[in-house]
Amino acid sequence: MKLSTLDDHLLRPRIGAGLSGARRHALEFLYFGIKEARASLFAGLFFAAVFLVPREGLLGVPRYDALLVIAVAIQAWMVWAKLETMDELKAITVFHLVGFALEVFKTSSGIKSWAYPDFAYTKVLGVPLFSGFMYAAVGSYIIQAWRLLDLQVKHHPPHWMAALIALLIYANFFTHHYIGDYRWYIAACALGLYARATVVFRPFDRERSMPLLVSFVLIGFFIWLAENISTFFGIWKYPNQMGAWSTVHLGKWSSWSLLVIMTFTIVANLKHIKRRIHVPA
Repeated sequence: MKLSTLDDHLLRPRIGAGLSGARRHALEFLYFGIKEARASLFAGLFFAAVFLVPREGLLGVPRYDALLVIAVAIQAWMVWAKLETMDELKAITVFHLVGFALEVFKTSSGIKSWAYPDFAYTKVLGVPLFSGFMYAAVGSYIIQAWRLLDLQVKHHPPHWMAALIALLIYANFFTHHYIGDYRWYIAACALGLYARATVVFRPFDRERSMPLLVSFVLIGFFIWLAENISTFFGIWKYPNQMGAWSTVHLGKWSSWSLLVIMTFTIVANLKHIKRRIHVPA
């Protein structure tokens, strides 16, 4: 089945009209899971490569370099197959650049929050270029989910306020090494800002809703799980994982949830998405 055919079916399901009760709820849950998996297409393919490419590399190409080639190929294919538009690709490129800049800082000699231990030809300032795609994968998921789940946001805060919180979140990833970690103060501000915001989505043929903040936390949790798997395979390592692998600190969940807010803010400024966001007067 072509992905375009699958997407058309997911957006306009032609089954289940006569179902009710538990069977209908089960079908709705199934469709929600399929849509979530489909929205995670880039992330799924990319992290499959992360797990499948051996540490010694592929066909003589170092692992990090091979991952870069695979990531670029997946991204190019998604644009060629019209699964993403050029405007969406521009937004995803922003995620890549923002993430790569953060990686350069966090792995620098003065910070050393984590490290990429393996050799690569495509390392810049000690960071392999493929790393930016891990951040781009989050943006790709949000863009795809917006379309497949027919998302709308109600009671979104003014866009300038959302942008300010996003900038503070990003800045704190850098400044907390020098002037203290203010993430919980920023998180409290975000909590107040998005307290009334609700995301409306259509898992099957009826609209459902949930607090937008809950979606940020849930996405952050699944990124934290992916981070645990990636460090287990040695893609990168935190200082406490150099001798033997251990679980990524639970506090990283909060960092990822905040990063999701920042990513969401960038996506929310795409023209076709901004039209589906209600900002109270």
